[in-house]
Amino acid sequence: MKLATSGICKAIERAFIKAKKKNWDCIYMLVDVHETIVKPNYSKEEIPKEFYPLAKEVLQKLSKRKDIVLILYTCSWPVEIVKYIKFFSENGIDFKHANKNPDVESIGYGYYEDKPYADVLLDDKAGFDCETDWKIVDMVMESKSL
Repeated sequence: MKLATSGICKAIERAFIKAKKKNWDCIYMLVDVHETIVKPNYSKEEIPKEFYPLAKEVLQKLSKRKDIVLILYTCSWPVEIVKYIKFFSENGIDFKHANKNPDVESIGYGYYEDKPYADVLLDDKAGFDCETDWKIVDMVMESKSL
């Protein structure tokens, strides 16, 4: 595994460098649900609950960190988002927000009313590989802090 050339590795590295340079106390991670955290079940009645390897454990670790803010980033229906937040919380994974980041105001550099501010995006549509990248995130985060 080439850790230094992994896209997710580079994104995390850049986020911590930027945060330190700007004296920020945290970085924001947007995390998708389907094909990133859990395997889709294509059911309208029940949310999927089968985690990808290491997803649960890594998200539990990230949830405990004061320098990481997890934001659920999903196209799920509002009623499903409520179920996901509850399911993840019951599994020791705490998302501060869902599909928004009210911690960062739309002033100066960017407009964040329609696109939430984030430092790192974990999403299969953005190239995150749920089968291998959780291990990379875990390894990189072991050596990072603000």
